[in-house]
Amino acid sequence: MALEQYRPSRLNLMPTVTKNIIIINVIMFITTVVFERMGIDLVDILGLHYFQSEKFHVWQFITYMFMHGGVAHIFFNMFAVWMLGSAVETMWGPKRFLNYYILTGLGAAAAHYAIVYYQLQPALAQINSMLSDSSLTPSQLNEIAEQKTLLLDGHVVIGASGAVFGILVAFGMYFPNTHLFIIPIPFPIKAKYFVIIYGLVELFSGVANIKGDNVAHFAHLGGLICGFLLIQLWKHNDRTYF
Repeated sequence: MALEQYRPSRLNLMPTVTKNIIIINVIMFITTVVFERMGIDLVDILGLHYFQSEKFHVWQFITYMFMHGGVAHIFFNMFAVWMLGSAVETMWGPKRFLNYYILTGLGAAAAHYAIVYYQLQPALAQINSMLSDSSLTPSQLNEIAEQKTLLLDGHVVIGASGAVFGILVAFGMYFPNTHLFIIPIPFPIKAKYFVIIYGLVELFSGVANIKGDNVAHFAHLGGLICGFLLIQLWKHNDRTYF
């Protein structure tokens, strides 16, 4: 099935799951802004904290996907969900598409955790060693404990980008020759090439770890890789059982 053959009817311009994902994200974004003015930080409550942080809760694995840090953040994510997700959901149906969206979001979280764990362990090992030093005074131990808390609480991730990258790889695999117009690229590019280029850019950005870059690049790659593996698994199972 090619995207050129996909023509939604006027009465169903957006599939159910795609539409509801966008609605929920917009509602959560507006709620976050309103609550922030009331002194309540929903990002701190619903964003995904590192699992060793006291602020971590299991529900954050789901809620973090529906939180965004600014207008541009939510706009581009939801634009991608609408533009690419509509075609993927129409092809798969709502149940598989929803499962895929959630699973790729979880895959993105797992990838983010793996990288943060790798980055934090040397510092945490040093801090834990200092905390076990009996020669330190209580005030010194408290100061070190506060540093540990700040270190653990400083890694919170929000956004639908991981699941969006899952949608992106699905679109690239099922509609590889569809031409996409991507700002600021002045010419159309086939979806399969765009996925490869974007993936490589994210990999480079994650490895480069440029100072001041707050984007969770490895979470994006996690969503992309999880999506690719899910599609391969489902293709195998569909051939085996249907």
